[in-house]
Parts: sequence; structure tokens; C-alpha cells
Amino acid sequence: MRVLVTGGAGFIGSHIVDLLVETGHQVGVVDNLSTGHFENINPRVNFYKLDICDRALRETVAREKPEAVIHLAAQADVQCSINNPLADASNNILGAINLLQACVGHGVGKIVYASTAAVYGNPSYLPLDEGHPVGPQNPYGISKYTVEHYLRVYKEISGVNYTVLRFANVYGARQDSAGEGGVVAIFADKILRGERPHIFGSGEQTRDFVYVKDVASAGMAALHRRDGGVFNISTGEGVSVNRLFQKLLEVTGSRLEPVYKPPRPGDITHSYLANRSACTTLDWRPRYSLADGLRETVAFYRRRLVAG
Repeated sequence: MRVLVTGGAGFIGSHIVDLLVETGHQVGVVDNLSTGHFENINPRVNFYKLDICDRALRETVAREKPEAVIHLAAQADVQCSINNPLADASNNILGAINLLQACVGHGVGKIVYASTAAVYGNPSYLPLDEGHPVGPQNPYGISKYTVEHYLRVYKEISGVNYTVLRFANVYGARQDSAGEGGVVAIFADKILRGERPHIFGSGEQTRDFVYVKDVASAGMAALHRRDGGVFNISTGEGVSVNRLFQKLLEVTGSRLEPVYKPPRPGDITHSYLANRSACTTLDWRPRYSLADGLRETVAFYRRRLVAG
């Protein structure tokens, strides 16, 4: 299958691209390298340094003639979305519309869209399933959810199929340790450098940490299954920040103590996502335990630290 991946030089996108290439697909990658990295790009793909808001995107889609598009390119920094909601909306909403127009114009049959658990907002119950009320608490969550509506409307008007994947907290190799939401990357990098990580609040707040290779396999599964569906991609388990930190100490052999800071305003205390629908309908399930995922992640940051 010919597949175009937007954001394919980024953390999650590059893992999806690698898996696509390994399984024999022809792959094109679009990325403006604002947060992605050239070294993440698989050498066996056609790479286009291009912003998804650029009208030239339509020429790229025409050239690649993809049968499917996996759309990951986005402004994903929550704080940035609060400080500059116009830039967030331009990237995440207008960029997605530009991509949709290109897909309609050039016969793309399927779009797999990377959405987020941020669309749910404060949980009314746990685990959060796909039927939970949607109430994003920041512009980032709003922009990502808005595109879900556009996908539905474009399917009705133009017949372009889609599958939406709402990711939990994704972690793993290639995640930016300075990035928004990359708590595993931040902790691992600091511990390996002998620096004490900061934990905001009591550390008993919970999140659903899903390994990036499991997310990549979900992206692959969605290419061929359940058009029009919305699925949580998660482990289905809440892990406290304190437990995560202790697991990283075990993996690294460190005895560092964290520095506890006041809680950040607006932080949700507990959040984890039900994944039954993805397991049954997409025939997907997470394969990596937290311990196994952390071992691979720490090995990556250790190699990067040694390499300088």
C-alpha cells in the first residue's frame, strides 16, 4: 500500500513510518522539522520538508498518490496552545483541512487521524471510554477534537474514510526530553545525568502510559479496519507519577530523590483510558509492559547521552 505520513520525522510518526517500511509499504513523509528531526527519517521513504498548511501539500499528495494517509503532524504543546491559540488552531485545524482538501482532490481512500485523550477533559468516571462526554480544557484539546468533526463531515460529503485514534500518554525512544507531556523522557534524561527530576503535586496523580511501538502497531491496524470509528489507544491502567519514577530508578539503578513542587494549575488528578474497543474491533492490544517499555526507553537515552 502507498501511505503518506504527516509528521513522519517526529516521535510517534517516525516509529509508524519504520513499521510501515518494515512491512513492505511504500511510504512518503511530510514534516516541516519544527519538532521532528531529520535523523528520525527512514532512509527508504520519500521525504518532503513541508508544512501541512502550505498549498504545495496538494502537489505532494498528487505526486505520491497515496492510498491512505496517517495524519500526525500537529502543534502538540498544551502550554503553547494556551499562550498562542491562533497558532495552535492554524496548525491543527487549518492544516488538517488543507490535508483533507488534498486527499479529496487526489483520491485518497483512508485517513488515520492521531487525536488525544485531551479531548475528554476532567473525567466523570474511570476508565474513560469512547462514550465519555467530551470537554477539552485547553485549546489543544479543542483543536484536535474539532478535526474529528471535520473528518466525519468530509466522509459524508466526499466519501473519504477515516479512523480516529485517541492516544493516551505515549512514551519511548525519540521523544523530546524538553517537550510538553514527555514526563518519561524528562525523568529518564535527568536521572541519567544525575539530576533530580521535579514532581508537581503529591505524585499520586495517575496517567495511562502507552509505549510508542504499541501506538505504531495501532496505526497500522487502523489502516485496514473500522472506517468511521473512534478508538482509545492505551494500556487501560493508571500509573502514578511516583510509581513511574520508582520504576525508572529500578531500570537505571539510580538512588536519586525527586524534588516535589506545588501542583500545576489545571492539572487533572487521575486519567486512564479504556481500550476494549480497540482490542476487539481493531484486533490490537498493547504488547509492552511498563517495565519493558521503560528499559528500551532508558537504553535509547543512555546511548544518546554517551554519543553526546
